[in-house]
Amino acid sequence: MTDDTTTFDLGPQARIVARLAEGVRDEQLADPTPCPELAVRNMLGHLLGLSVAFRDAARKDLGPTTDTPPATHVPDIGPDWRAALPKALDELADAWRDPAAWTGMTRAGGVDLPGAVAAAVAADELVIHAWDLARATGQPYEPDPAALQAAHAFLDSAADDSGNGVFGPVVQVPQDAPLLDRAVGLSGRDPRWERPQS
Repeated sequence: MTDDTTTFDLGPQARIVARLAEGVRDEQLADPTPCPELAVRNMLGHLLGLSVAFRDAARKDLGPTTDTPPATHVPDIGPDWRAALPKALDELADAWRDPAAWTGMTRAGGVDLPGAVAAAVAADELVIHAWDLARATGQPYEPDPAALQAAHAFLDSAADDSGNGVFGPVVQVPQDAPLLDRAVGLSGRDPRWERPQS
């Protein structure tokens, strides 16, 4: 029996997230994001936490980082986040380059799931939260095509006939809209979201 799991490299998308994080100015940390409950600093904290969690999920190093549901607290950043986040993103991408990460079962956010599904969830997290960060801080954003395809496929498969997705009600987007807009809509966000003008 052969393993026909389609793998992809999370490295390009991880580097895009790191670039966006580097472009965040200190005075933007309290600004709102498309996630109403998360300011920019909380979004950065969430990205740091999920990078560590999905790194450990890839390594099958199960414990507190993989067992904690993300909604249990509002994440924040520490004073070293500008160094810690790129490091965690690099480690995440490197961990998923091991073919063993894609096989068998693992855990993320307190949920047991197949390795290949965990990789798709990781892609979704990196693609959508990079969009959140880019929109909130006024930076241009073009996701890695392979990560975007994986994220959209995961979000599309999780949406039900009643219009609910894995993260809440789906925002309807035209079928001929760009793939990123369709993925954003499936994640429960409005692709037209703009940061408030000061």
